[in-house]
Amino acid sequence: MSLDAVLAQIDKDLPAAAERLLDLLRIKSISTDPAFKSDCDAAADWLVADLQGLGIDAQKRPTPGRPMVVGHVGPENGKPHLLFYGHYDVQPVDPLNLWDRDPFDPAIEETEAGTVIRGRGAADDKGQLMTFVEAFRAWKEVNGEWPCRITFFFEGEEESGSPSLVPFMEEHAEELRADFAMICDTGMFQSRTPAITTMLRGLLGEELTITAPSKDLHSGMFGGIAMNPVRVLSRIIAALHDDQGRITVPGFYDGVPELSDELEAQWQGLAFDHAGFLGDVGLSQPAGEQDRTPLEMIWSRPTCEVNGIGGGYQGDGFKTVLPSQASAKISFRLVGDQDPLLIRENFRKMVEDMLPVDCTVEWKGHGASRASGTATDDPAFAKALKALSDEWNVPAAYIGCGGSIPIAGHFHSILGTPPMLIGFGKDDDQIHSPNEKYDMESFHKGIRSWARILDALT
Repeated sequence: MSLDAVLAQIDKDLPAAAERLLDLLRIKSISTDPAFKSDCDAAADWLVADLQGLGIDAQKRPTPGRPMVVGHVGPENGKPHLLFYGHYDVQPVDPLNLWDRDPFDPAIEETEAGTVIRGRGAADDKGQLMTFVEAFRAWKEVNGEWPCRITFFFEGEEESGSPSLVPFMEEHAEELRADFAMICDTGMFQSRTPAITTMLRGLLGEELTITAPSKDLHSGMFGGIAMNPVRVLSRIIAALHDDQGRITVPGFYDGVPELSDELEAQWQGLAFDHAGFLGDVGLSQPAGEQDRTPLEMIWSRPTCEVNGIGGGYQGDGFKTVLPSQASAKISFRLVGDQDPLLIRENFRKMVEDMLPVDCTVEWKGHGASRASGTATDDPAFAKALKALSDEWNVPAAYIGCGGSIPIAGHFHSILGTPPMLIGFGKDDDQIHSPNEKYDMESFHKGIRSWARILDALT
């Protein structure tokens, strides 16, 4: 059967596919709240039943937390073994009063920008996950058989830190290992260009508390003679960047690669509107390394950012206090081969070397994950890029991502499986926020895109 027949079946079945997604969206699978444990079980059961209805050997696998859904189907026929990963859990819905409708009473709505699917999880990640399933549904309906060995791997704890994921992957590595891992939990570039994400930044979190006097002091009696920890912390934070935006932690740039000429040219061709990107949040000038382009700043360069700071009186009115302590939460986004543990060591030493007499510092680490990247020299990537371009009638691109998606690195490090991150989310989908939505276009053309990719790779 031809690809055209599969695409026609997808078009014909779109109303039914949307109804199936609405059914899944009605399940309150909030993983971070124990009150919704049974709902997470119900979502896993729903997916297992749907996959089994397609003739897939699917099971709900227990973990210490929320269950995994694992399914296998198709022959070992010398064609690539493809694994498809997504997550069925969703974010909490608070603040509920900001939703225009019940977040678990999803609906298809007409807006000025087009038709959308409204509800918690519509874009992150149930709608994206179901683009996989619906593409395979149409393929099976038309062809009556599977093109290659296929594994489905859906987790239920992504929105709560995936505590069960790594142990499960390590225990079942042989079963889950594949030629490529398809990850749908990403989006399009500026909501219009289909893309394969090939760079993800790592993340290091540090929390420090500086103590000077043993208690809060009267600033009239002790000001000038007693060391103020807010002053010390301010000096440390100010020293983390030079005047050109470079980060001054010793050895910080060890392992940071330069872009290839080919990738740099492709990124320039995207014509990123950084003025609009910043203007949407009330800013105007890029604040990173001044010798780098805006896309480099958010995709391929490391960062150091203060995420929170506290010390002294912060209530209403005024209190002339010299505080005993001052604290800050600082995160580093990492790229290339940067070693988060070495950066932690160097950062802490830098701070401790800057402490005056009478000051001490206490530390609390918050995660330390390396960056992950995927080489695109395997012909499968070019084939997938072309399939996306053909569906969207826009040249698809290899892009980076400023955030961190740990599962991509786990596929590399635990399974030795290169990830291929392709999603159809848009910038205004309001994931994690009230009134989350997924464009019907993203759902429809996402399904068609996966059918094209499956055809291209097999």
